[in-house]
Amino acid sequence: MKVMYERVAGIDVHKDMIKVAVRSPGDKPWTRKTEILTFRTFYGVLRAMARELRRRGVTHVVMEASGVYTEPVYYALCEEDFTEVAVVNPAHAKALKGHKTDAKDCARLAELFECGLLQGSYIPAAGLKEMRDLSRYRMKTVQARTSEIQRLAKALESAGIKLGSVASEITGKGPVAMIEAMALEGRFTDHHALMCRLHLDRITALDAAVADLEARIAATAADWQREIDLLKTIPGFGDIVAWAWIAEIGPAPHQWFASHHKLASWVSLAPGNNVSAGKRKYGRTGDAGTYIKPMLIQAAWAATQVRGRLQARYNRLVRRMGGPKNPAAKKKAIVAIAHTLLKIAYTVLKTGTGYQEPGADFYTRRESPGHRQAWLERQIQKLHPGCTVTITISPSPDPAPEAALPPGA
Repeated sequence: MKVMYERVAGIDVHKDMIKVAVRSPGDKPWTRKTEILTFRTFYGVLRAMARELRRRGVTHVVMEASGVYTEPVYYALCEEDFTEVAVVNPAHAKALKGHKTDAKDCARLAELFECGLLQGSYIPAAGLKEMRDLSRYRMKTVQARTSEIQRLAKALESAGIKLGSVASEITGKGPVAMIEAMALEGRFTDHHALMCRLHLDRITALDAAVADLEARIAATAADWQREIDLLKTIPGFGDIVAWAWIAEIGPAPHQWFASHHKLASWVSLAPGNNVSAGKRKYGRTGDAGTYIKPMLIQAAWAATQVRGRLQARYNRLVRRMGGPKNPAAKKKAIVAIAHTLLKIAYTVLKTGTGYQEPGADFYTRRESPGHRQAWLERQIQKLHPGCTVTITISPSPDPAPEAALPPGA
């Protein structure tokens, strides 16, 4: 197989140590040799490792994504002038069972990368990385607040208080006042009063933490306000979803992903391919996009409440997938709407033009004869750029004259 990079290093990252395989030309013509090195993961040692690789003439470095353990290794390498430092998806370089060791892992990474068989993942710049950390921590804090509200509801249910049956939100001003009154009047036990007080205090603290995080995210996101304003023209996209998009995908996704199809696959909103013997079987979406996919699903639910193209598409999909009384049909349809939102956001940022709502009758108009003809003309022009399409409609032939009936018939 053709070697594209002459001197390559593959790194297998662990918590306390890393294995480095250096691939370089061998002593004989048309041969390659591999050297295995071991380093600790203290940052000073990692910087020394980066300098040693440059001294050996290494130009390209590749490693598998290993969560937070990858970050210090990546940033230590970025301090040197390597041509490329790539972090790849571990699934793209998975070892065969029974043939896995640390040394073999790093050597396999180097061998695949030197032949151009691995592609680096999207790594955000330092400013975006800070915004990503804040955005992800906000999501975890909101989840902790939701769990605390559920514990409060459980404590009330245990006391026989059905507040959740009469109030849409038990942490609203009115319901909280009712809980405080019950605690003062002693209509449930002291233990229940104590638990409610602990939960309410915790919810108040989490509310303050969320508000503080949102203020910090807004200040950090000011550098990309133009892109955020473009995203907010899309139905369902507010500040929170736009911040999450910038933090997770970046302000210019077209620079990292060649098409919205690639981006949808990376976010794991594209349906999996499962075709065998010419038959398409059920293909579920993947498990990636842990932080951005829930946000797009949330935006999709909001977008379906607004009259327009997305609501019309959602209703059509629900009818096609089993009807509005089928919960599974609604879930499948909302994932499809999230996929559509991703494609719209990709196009909006690529073109720099805000979203233009085509209207609730978009699909009805698209099926009209005139629209169908215009679409076919565009397809012909794509196949033959610069051509002129002329359509000639032949008049319908006159109907044949009826045969004369014989006399007396």
